[in-house]
Amino acid sequence: MPAAITMPQQTDTMTEGTVVKWHKNEGDKVKAGEIIVDIETDKATMEVEAMDAGTLAAIVVAAGEKTPVGSPIAWLATGSENPADIKKQKAAGSRSAPAPAAPASAPAAPAKVEVTNLASAGATSGPRGTALTFAGASMGEGHQSSDVGHGATREKPTPVPPLPGGNGNGHGDGGRIFASPLAKRIAADKGIDLSQIRGTGPGGRVVQSDVVNFKPAAPPQASPEKKPAERAELPARVASGENELIPHSKMRTVIARSLQKSKQTIPHFYETIDVDVEELSAIRVRMNELLKSENIKLSISDFVAKAVAVALVKHPALNAHYSDDGITRFGDVNLGIAVAIPDGLIVPVLRNIDQMGLKEIRVRSEAMIQRARAAKQKKEDLGPGTFTISNLGTYGIREFSAIINPPEVAILAVASAEKRPVIRGDAIVARTMLTMTLSADHRAVDGATAAEFLRTLKGLLQEPAMMLA
Repeated sequence: MPAAITMPQQTDTMTEGTVVKWHKNEGDKVKAGEIIVDIETDKATMEVEAMDAGTLAAIVVAAGEKTPVGSPIAWLATGSENPADIKKQKAAGSRSAPAPAAPASAPAAPAKVEVTNLASAGATSGPRGTALTFAGASMGEGHQSSDVGHGATREKPTPVPPLPGGNGNGHGDGGRIFASPLAKRIAADKGIDLSQIRGTGPGGRVVQSDVVNFKPAAPPQASPEKKPAERAELPARVASGENELIPHSKMRTVIARSLQKSKQTIPHFYETIDVDVEELSAIRVRMNELLKSENIKLSISDFVAKAVAVALVKHPALNAHYSDDGITRFGDVNLGIAVAIPDGLIVPVLRNIDQMGLKEIRVRSEAMIQRARAAKQKKEDLGPGTFTISNLGTYGIREFSAIINPPEVAILAVASAEKRPVIRGDAIVARTMLTMTLSADHRAVDGATAAEFLRTLKGLLQEPAMMLA
């Protein structure tokens, strides 16, 4: 009997999903547990495994199209059925089924990018780098929670005219380019001319992987006597006298609504401490020397994460969720780690971090971060977390405050560890200092409770051996 592959609900807030990429073509054999399709949710792009073995008979939702949770996206021949017969019976019926009307409260579809002169706003900039931070709402970015609802209308790929100077290389009739909405958004962010990309999706459509894997042709090299020794990359800019409207992505809409709700509904208060991490830095250097053979290199963030986990076990009031019914305290620490991507921040969760040593924290968090960057997150990587750390240390930030990630009751903002002049006895000495600010929900946490947590955390970081006690 043929089996339907349906749009899975990968997150609690997900009402619809977008097919990003099919890893199998119609007629291909599929094994149970094999990655078959990538799905974009309201928070991340995730891989979906096949539940049954068989032959992929019909794909009814192409890459770049969206459909409601639970609706068929493909059909699998699992027995002796003829895949061609299944395609005739199922594909046409599934695609012709009317989609539910969008709710009245659903936000209007974002406007298209408006550029007065496409020639001057073309692909002149290189791809932007991806910055990594330990989790959450640093400088008003990146939360998991969302109450955004989206309509269930299926969005068909729209032809995009090639930019001036493009080669019009056959992505549609008359030199037009067909690309999925996700591919267009990534291309716009990276400054890539879609007319230069050969699409691998159905009908030659440009899909996400085509943009991500695209490598522009190398420009002709200048003669040695004219080639400058070093040329700095200039940031992309909008031409003088012109404006460019960047439509909100689904992720940016979720981030904006979540942060606004957090600041408007949660009574934040803040407490800041300075921590002497001179000894911790020295221990880190010694441990990394010993771990060279295992190809493991610990960061100060790993020590902070471990210390936070130990402190939260001792102060469960901070390892909690707030709701109208009460405060739920957790026996396990599930710590969020955020990865910045072009559309915003993804916040995967490192579960049961309180049961891990430093090496395991480094290895597991690194693997999870790589999955997030490659848009290959697993369902278990997503929330809910019980506490969040936001780390901007790699940017040289001395001190900042972060926005709480509801329903959590606190978030820790970690700044840069740096040499500062401090007083020891009657002398001024240089020590490696680290400033941290705790943002707490005053509905669930009192000032003294937050201060006790910070005192424990400071003690653990200044005497790292106490993490083993």
